Amino acid sequence: MSDSPSKTNGSRWLKREQEMTRRRFIAGVSASTAAATILPGNLLSAWADTPALPNNPVSLNIIDVAGNLQLTKPSIENYRKANPKLVNQIHYNQAPAPELPSKIKAQQNAGRLDIDLVLTGLDGLAAGIDQDLWLRLMPDDQDKFPNLEENYLPPARDLYALGKGYGITITYYPSGPLLEYAPERVKDPPTSTDELLAWCKAHPGRFMYARPANSGPGRTLLMGLPYLLGDNNPKDPVAGWDKTWSFLKELNKYVEYYPSGTTATMKEFGEGSRDLIATTTGWDINPRVLGIVPKSAQVTALKEFHWVTDGHYMVIPKGIAQEKLAVLLDLMAFLLRPDQQATTYDDGYFYPGPAVKDVPLSMAPEHSQQVIKEFGRPEYDSLIAEHPKETPLEAKAMVTAFHRWDEDIGAAKLR
Repeated sequence: MSDSPSKTNGSRWLKREQEMTRRRFIAGVSASTAAATILPGNLLSAWADTPALPNNPVSLNIIDVAGNLQLTKPSIENYRKANPKLVNQIHYNQAPAPELPSKIKAQQNAGRLDIDLVLTGLDGLAAGIDQDLWLRLMPDDQDKFPNLEENYLPPARDLYALGKGYGITITYYPSGPLLEYAPERVKDPPTSTDELLAWCKAHPGRFMYARPANSGPGRTLLMGLPYLLGDNNPKDPVAGWDKTWSFLKELNKYVEYYPSGTTATMKEFGEGSRDLIATTTGWDINPRVLGIVPKSAQVTALKEFHWVTDGHYMVIPKGIAQEKLAVLLDLMAFLLRPDQQATTYDDGYFYPGPAVKDVPLSMAPEHSQQVIKEFGRPEYDSLIAEHPKETPLEAKAMVTAFHRWDEDIGAAKLR
C-alpha cells in the first residue's frame, strides 16, 4: 500500500503526527529491555553474538518506499527519545520503490552508503535480494530476535518467509480484494464475479480500479481473481490464470480508463463520478477518515474470496558501519514490541497493522481506538477470521502479471 491516501494532506498529518508522538511516547524505556519484553529469551547472553552498541550516539538515515513511516515514525521517535546515548538524530526520506535499488547500488559501489535502514514492501525487498543489496539478518542475528517466527501472526510469518532472512516484517494487513460502493446509488452490490461483470455491463463506466503495478487495491484485485474464479494455479499468472485474463478482458469493455494510482479512484468515487471501486481494508477506512470518501460508503466482499495479504519490511543495506548496525538491530527489536506495534493501527491506513500476536485494538492509542470505532467496520473481524489468507505472488511472477496486465488489459486506457 505504498500510494498513501493521505500524502496530499501534509499539514494535517504533521499536526496529527506530533499529537500522536506526544501521546505515544513512553519515557525512560531502553530498547534492550524492550526487546527482552517482546521476545522471550535472555538477550544479555546474546550480546557476544551481535555488534556492540556504540559508546557515542550515532545519526541514522531512514528511507521509506512503502508509506510505512505513517505507521511507525512515532515509535521510531520513541526509541530516539528513550535512547539519547545511542541515537542523537534521525533523518527521514521517502522515494518511489523502483528508484531504490539503483540508488543504493550506486552508493555501495562508491563506498559511500548514506542509507542505513529501508522500509519497503515486497517489491523493493525482492529487487534488493535479486541485486544482492541487503544484509542477511536471519539467522545471522537471530540472537537479537529470539522466537521471531513464533511471535508473528501466521500471515505475517508467511510474509516474513518471502523475505528469505533479508527482511524483518514490521506491519501486516489482510488487504483485499474488496469492493466499495455508494449505497444511495448502488442498491444491490455485486456478491460474485458474475454479478460484478453483469453490474458493470449494466452500468458502463461506473466501476473503476487503478493500474495494479501502482495500486494496492488494483494489485489485490488482480491477484485475488484467480481464487474467486477457480483458476488452475493462482500463483502462476502465465500458465495458471486463463479464467482471470479472460474475465479482465471482458470487464475492460465497461471500464472507462485506469488511473495511475489509487487516490484518483477514491477522489472520483467521493465526487460521485464512480459508483463502485476496488478497495482494501485500509483504503476503505483511511480515505473516509480524511474526508476524501463519504463516511456513508459501504464495502462488500465477493463470495468465497481469499484475502491477498500485504506487509512492510525493515531491511539494511550491505556496507553499513558496525556501530550503526548494532543500534539498528536494537531499534528493530524495539519496533516489534507489542506496545509499539499497537501504534500501527494509526488511522486505519494499514488496518489492522500489527504483525505480532496479542496486540488488540484496546492497546492502541486512544486516538486510533476512536478512529476505528467511528470509521472501522465490525464485519472485518469475522471476514479476517473466516476467509483464507494468501501471500502475494513471488516477485518475478508479480512483475510478469503487471506487464501482462499493462499490455493486454490497460494499454489503451491508462492515464
